Amino acid sequence: MGRIRMGFIGCGGNASGHIGRVIEMAETAVVALCDVSDDSLQRVRERHDAIGDLPTFSDYEEMLSQVEMDAVEISTPHTLHFDQIMNALDRGLHVLSEKPMVCRVDHAHAAIAKARERGKILMVSYQRHLAPQFRFVRNQIKCGELGEVQFISAMQDQRWYEGTRGAWRQQLALSGGGQLNDSGSHLLDIVLWMTGLQVDEVHAYMENFESEVDINSALSVRFSNGGLGNISIVGNSPVGGMWEDITIWGSKAVVYMRNGSITYKTPSESSEPQGLPGATTPDQNFVDAILGRDEVQVPPECGLRVIELTEAAWESARTGVPAKVEAAA
Repeated sequence: MGRIRMGFIGCGGNASGHIGRVIEMAETAVVALCDVSDDSLQRVRERHDAIGDLPTFSDYEEMLSQVEMDAVEISTPHTLHFDQIMNALDRGLHVLSEKPMVCRVDHAHAAIAKARERGKILMVSYQRHLAPQFRFVRNQIKCGELGEVQFISAMQDQRWYEGTRGAWRQQLALSGGGQLNDSGSHLLDIVLWMTGLQVDEVHAYMENFESEVDINSALSVRFSNGGLGNISIVGNSPVGGMWEDITIWGSKAVVYMRNGSITYKTPSESSEPQGLPGATTPDQNFVDAILGRDEVQVPPECGLRVIELTEAAWESARTGVPAKVEAAA
């Protein structure tokens, strides 16, 4: 095929990075932009001279009907993703969606079914699947070097509550949920993806403070292999930036991940792994998959697994009792 004609639904700060990466690819052509904010569209033009006089829209359906394209990237408030994904797939377009893919389990199943029906790629922009340190840990677990995963401790620390105050991320109708459904989505995804485990049951406590969405979340989980885990989302940190700790205890070794750095310990040695796998971006993988040069590294089933756990955690926090994670086969 010729150059992949790409449209963008949502052109805010996050999307600007995606647009910049796609512009630099020889195999792609950005053909249209859509955002409800004129200011966002103007900022994108100022940041990327190559955009020139591309057509812009405030209504994504108008963009899809008026501009011929092959694929779209979606970077909009979370609860809008489902309709935008479905409409794009119905028009025969490949779709790369920002996280979370959708905010309801039934929506995830419908989107996956639609992508299969239309024969198009649906991918989630969980960039950690393409990052060296996370790929290394996944490989160690898949080849059995860590042994049976017995316990996981994962924590994310962010000044999310203050940083998103007054913005759409704390409006339930647009966000679908709080930090667990936002940046916490990355933590849930990478734990599930690296280990290959499925959660069987979750007992969750959540604190909203004065927000209509969850800010702090404490999740205790039991995996289907019998392993246990604690997942902590701290959205009311008094300090800026983000800190993440992930520790995975296997029957043969332990891996400690501290803000991206890795220490790998066995009974006989402790080391910082060298020669990690290469890295790329979701945008590049999306394009490579469309061209048949690579497999999709973040299939929509990853988005399904995340919302299965998230939805069960919300239910547990609401009822005060553990909730089963009703995973699809």
